[in-house]
Amino acid sequence: MKFQIEVIKSKIHRVTVTQADLNYVGSITIDEALMEAANVIEGEKVQIMDINNGERFETYTIKGERNSGCVCLNGAAARKVQVGDVIIIASYALMDFEDAKQFRPWIVFPDTATNRLVK
Repeated sequence: MKFQIEVIKSKIHRVTVTQADLNYVGSITIDEALMEAANVIEGEKVQIMDINNGERFETYTIKGERNSGCVCLNGAAARKVQVGDVIIIASYALMDFEDAKQFRPWIVFPDTATNRLVK
């Protein structure tokens, strides 16, 4: 029997929310360098997990200015976080069960104070 399972594809682990814009049409704006390092594309569905308050929700990504450290929750999502909160951003993919056993996700551990890649 062949079946597919959903597995973690990408994770940006522990970044700090720099902005929350209630009056912008929904989404999360993320520094393009972080998106690229985590293999996340613009428009991709992501799960947000707020370390500070335990909120978990889904939205989609928008590219922010490269190397800006920008992590901005927009629209209704802005009500679920506070500027300064530390979050985890994760995306998932459907894969054949056997392929999933071999798959290794892209996991990025940026500097939480600056939201920039650590070299």
